[in-house]
Amino acid sequence: MRGQWTYWTLLLLGTGLTNALSGGMLYPKETPTRELKELNGIWSFRADKSPQRDEGFQQQWYKRPLRESGPVLDMPVPASYNDITQDIGLREFIGWVWYEKEVWLPSRWVEDFATKRVVLRVGSAHYFSVVWVNGVQVTQHEGGHLPFEVNISSVLKGSMGAPCRITIAVNNTLTVNTLPPGTIQFMTDPTRYPKGYFVQDIQFDFFNYAGIHRPVLLYTTPSVYIDDITIITDISENTGLVNYEVSVVGSEYYSVTVTLHSQDGQEIATSLGAVGQLKVANPSLWWPYLMNENPGYLYSFEVKIKANTDGDILEDLYFLPVGIRKVHVSKQQFLINGKPFYFHGVNKHEDYDIRGKGLDWTMIVKDFNLLKWLGANSFRTSHYPYAEEIMDLCDKYGIVVIDECPGVGIRDPRNFGNKSLQHHLVVMEELVRRDKNRPSVVMWSVANEPASELPEAGYYFKTVIAHTRQLDSTRPVTYVSNANFERDQGAPYVDVICVNSYFSWYHDAGHLEVIQLQLYNQFDNWYNKYEKPIIQSEYGADTIPGFHNVSSFVISYGRCGRSPEYVGASALKG
Repeated sequence: MRGQWTYWTLLLLGTGLTNALSGGMLYPKETPTRELKELNGIWSFRADKSPQRDEGFQQQWYKRPLRESGPVLDMPVPASYNDITQDIGLREFIGWVWYEKEVWLPSRWVEDFATKRVVLRVGSAHYFSVVWVNGVQVTQHEGGHLPFEVNISSVLKGSMGAPCRITIAVNNTLTVNTLPPGTIQFMTDPTRYPKGYFVQDIQFDFFNYAGIHRPVLLYTTPSVYIDDITIITDISENTGLVNYEVSVVGSEYYSVTVTLHSQDGQEIATSLGAVGQLKVANPSLWWPYLMNENPGYLYSFEVKIKANTDGDILEDLYFLPVGIRKVHVSKQQFLINGKPFYFHGVNKHEDYDIRGKGLDWTMIVKDFNLLKWLGANSFRTSHYPYAEEIMDLCDKYGIVVIDECPGVGIRDPRNFGNKSLQHHLVVMEELVRRDKNRPSVVMWSVANEPASELPEAGYYFKTVIAHTRQLDSTRPVTYVSNANFERDQGAPYVDVICVNSYFSWYHDAGHLEVIQLQLYNQFDNWYNKYEKPIIQSEYGADTIPGFHNVSSFVISYGRCGRSPEYVGASALKG
């Protein structure tokens, strides 16, 4: 790759030209009015290894079956592509990779687009994606870890009797304006590096897996459909309040009926209208794990719409799990349902051997069993939003979540510029839109260990935090700091202080006797300055599992792959 980017890279990567969001992002579900077809499995795959990584665009690989462009591999989806093959070049590959799958659609999906829409949804892909259907570009998306979707009905017209060819090009390049950020360093010394040699520099200590990491699927809705639902719950004495707002797209003439059901199917409350409030007497509250004998209680919120379109009556039906709970932060405490809550939990990662960050139900269930076995009641999604399937289980099991965006490695002053800020705001919009109705999510985190002592950080985090509060005023907002309490420019704007400290490891290595003094002084300093609740969000030291010794000592060893601080089968972190 040359020392300058091609047209496509300049257009697509780190431009900051990201628009504010429109529309909802309800999780796809089968209902009496909606159908779903998963596209997980084997896809055709090809990495564009041309010097400028632009051969696929120059030769328009999307206009014909990918196998006609050259050799292809079988690639599982969802999965990271890095460790699937024995090709070391693919493990470290930076640039465009191409995925393709041909699928047959049920004839009823493509017979009547006047009353039905077909939507293509990608759970997440790292980090920039361009999507074609039958050779026609239908959407593009900047950023990983969050879903995106597009209505492809118009592209499918006239395609009955032929398979639908879906092509997705994904680029994992990180720039100073992406989230997380990074830089590309071109090595130009011909005596030390081959021609075109470059490396991706990052400021985070976990492997930068890439690919299509979460399910790809097609689903249908009526042409008049429930686009979004917003739920805000509250508690007034012995009454639970479920405030709701339903967004309907496709017609101005419709009716909305909402019904709340208990776990055993009993009707608890019902109401008419797109905006309203349901009252639940003596509700079963959503409690965190180990705080109640019945944690994670979820009601079922049913939304039904009827619309009149050209004489036809269309219906749509959607079901949303709802937990009734209230979050409040005082100067000294974090309260859930009026009771002090102590975050006894972990930080973790989604990555596992071979499949990388690909969604894996086996490992997900194992992780939750480990959490319960540890007696943990919470985790932070370090350092990016986790899969919706994971979040569903948090709601179900009563595991409290600090929901963190991919704001890790924000260390370069250029990361605080206007392009980065604009993209960061959109990422928070996407995250809040996706997770706003989850009772398990009690706080938003906008970054992990940024260079918050820099002067630029003050305005940057003031803006991001204010924007997040505007999106959701019901949850506190934080970021996780490893800066000095006196010089942290963003700390005045957070609701809860989160601090990462590795006492007797990154400093005073091996001297355990100083931990207590330093810990107490740290907490005193932060609290005396800001008078906000404090969470020790990370702590610990590198360890060798199963190796014990009576006296303290430090073993130094080279890091390879995932940082040693992420230890164990589920990559749980202290």
